[in-house]
Amino acid sequence: MPPFSSHNTRASKRHHNRQAILHAARAVFAERGFGGTTVRDIIRRTDLATGTFYNYFDSKDEVFAALNETIGGGLREKLSHARTSALDFQSFVENNYRVYFGYFATHRENYFLMRSNRGREGGNQVMQGPQVQAGVAEMSADIRQAIAAGVLPAMDADYLAASLAGIAFGVLDIMMERDPIDPEAATLFATHLAIYGIGGLSQMRKDKGED
Repeated sequence: MPPFSSHNTRASKRHHNRQAILHAARAVFAERGFGGTTVRDIIRRTDLATGTFYNYFDSKDEVFAALNETIGGGLREKLSHARTSALDFQSFVENNYRVYFGYFATHRENYFLMRSNRGREGGNQVMQGPQVQAGVAEMSADIRQAIAAGVLPAMDADYLAASLAGIAFGVLDIMMERDPIDPEAATLFATHLAIYGIGGLSQMRKDKGED
């Protein structure tokens, strides 16, 4: 029994230390950006020694990758569930956007973390990050599945996925700059633009009495 308890204690401590590093790094990256952050900055936000940091990560790049994997993996799962539960084209697009914008509206620190990566050499284009590429690929797969099930009309799945993602990234930046943040307005705007185009947006404004 004692060896087992000792093993559990060590495992718990390792998990605690790793999470402390990730929590600190998330805050520092969001504040300073990737380029402005050093390993020392991250360590200072924890109660850990420098040597302890290097027991878990070799560099700030590894910490950043781990954070993005954690955030991206969880969000991608939510997005895929939203899409695969849709019954028609509109709900497919709207469900996807509602989860996406709603997530960042309630997890602002993750948005600023994501933005901090845009200035990195080789990673400064929005669509090039590994988590983004994985998310777009999963959306393409969900679109193909929806087409096969008759939920979506036949179309080029890759073009549609790239288009939906592009709208999401652009609208997200504007949404996050506004006060108050309104994920529902962002969802409806992006959905109408994706499905009906600019003419559809004009009609939506008329229907709401805004014109």
